[in-house]
Amino acid sequence: MRKIIALLALSASALLLSGCGGGGLFNRSRPDEFAVQRQAPLVVPPDFSLTPPAPGAPRPTDTSTASQAQAALFGSPQPRSAVETTVGNKAGQAAPSIRSTVGDPSTQTVDEGSVVRDIVSAPEGDGREASTKIGG
Repeated sequence: MRKIIALLALSASALLLSGCGGGGLFNRSRPDEFAVQRQAPLVVPPDFSLTPPAPGAPRPTDTSTASQAQAALFGSPQPRSAVETTVGNKAGQAAPSIRSTVGDPSTQTVDEGSVVRDIVSAPEGDGREASTKIGG
């Protein structure tokens, strides 16, 4: 009788353990929880005479998580003030070749003096040895 109970317990435990041998604990494929994006809620349009969207076209209410994060951090683009618009209109557009013209050795520049030359030629540092001197 004991042998039968031991044999049944052994076969039951072997049967239960055989279900665990499929893929292992650490090598199963899981969804990436950071790549999951919420779907936009369904919107019922007030005007039912709208044409259906073309197949494969992006949904108008769908926005990417990158654009949502950018809108949350910086807000939506604001209209330019009258001063900004005026300054932009008076400044005009830069010539497309301005970068190559500025870098050209034959471009004439104004000599700003020894102070600017000292600032430009100063060695790069972390600022620990920096000192200031107020006029006098």
